[in-house]
Amino acid sequence: MWSTGLPREALATRAELSRTRANAAVAALVEQGLLEEAGPQASTGGRRAETLRLARSLGVVLAVDLGATGLDVAVLTPDLRILERHTEAMDVRRGPGLVLSRVRALLRELLARCGATPRQVLAIGLGVPGPVDFEHAQLVAPPLMPEWDGFSIRDDLRADYAAPVFVDNDVNLMALGELWRLQRGLKNFVVIKVGTGIGCGIVCQGQVYRGVNGSAGDVGHICVDPQGPRCHCGNLGCVEAMAAGPAIARIATEAALEGKSPMLAQVLAERGSITPADVAQASRAGDAASNDIVQKAGALIGQMLASVVNFFNPSHVFIGGGVTRTGPLFLASVRQSIYHRSLALSTRHLEIQYTPLGDEAGVVGAGALALQQAMLAGARP
Repeated sequence: MWSTGLPREALATRAELSRTRANAAVAALVEQGLLEEAGPQASTGGRRAETLRLARSLGVVLAVDLGATGLDVAVLTPDLRILERHTEAMDVRRGPGLVLSRVRALLRELLARCGATPRQVLAIGLGVPGPVDFEHAQLVAPPLMPEWDGFSIRDDLRADYAAPVFVDNDVNLMALGELWRLQRGLKNFVVIKVGTGIGCGIVCQGQVYRGVNGSAGDVGHICVDPQGPRCHCGNLGCVEAMAAGPAIARIATEAALEGKSPMLAQVLAERGSITPADVAQASRAGDAASNDIVQKAGALIGQMLASVVNFFNPSHVFIGGGVTRTGPLFLASVRQSIYHRSLALSTRHLEIQYTPLGDEAGVVGAGALALQQAMLAGARP
């Protein structure tokens, strides 16, 4: 369905129905309380189109976006408007027991703030930073969260809710969130998340592509330098080991200790460590060493993305994750590297930008996954 509403005429077109049959179907769904009228759309000349959306009286959707170092939880309406949301730091390496206990507590708290009950929950969507067996909602050998291997997140959350639970890779959900926001207006694009790790969500022909076993898009382990540092996956020179958040922090710490950046050295002396956010702030303040770190990270990620662009030929590359706070220098470096290494035809109409949904992409995508899969399950005989 859609997040902002859809005109009757568009609904008829997408459902491949005549206007008469579409109007009859809509009238029946409105009468049953499944759809509601959301008012006319802005005028474009002539009669203004009436907008329809999923009825908010149906209940609420729970969305959880779990990253390697953070947790984002939200309660949404059926048309994916965020009612309540909470974000906090969380280390997934603490294990599923502690992390999911905190998730359940936050969900109860947010539901109470909305005046909703567990019985009103339609479905639950949850994103995790690792490869997911989508059919069984389980992580499989996740490099960033080894204690979660084979753990049933679905069974854990079902202890509190009768609603169906759906689990997917966090970047797939970002891609689904953007697909929802765009009302499926773009058919072929990729979303790259650069944080503690690097992953890619792929939208092909208007659908999120997961591959045979759910591991499509694990681009963080594409090699960009055979002589590079060893990655936690065991291989050398993975782009994740050279340009993700921990790599940026490590290189910045080395620069501070070697006297290349008085600004970073001051941060290290005062706090005892340097974060990617510190590097971004120093870069924006004009620190030469930080600028060099940001540019090199962007160039390496662009090198990896050039292979993706040449292979998949997307219309858009959307970049999200903590790296979006770095600023325009990082994005410019990524663009330059992609355009330099990609075929001319692959980049003729390519747009490269930060994710339009920003830090909401994960929870919106989790909500979209929950609704989409719940509706598909309900439609099966």
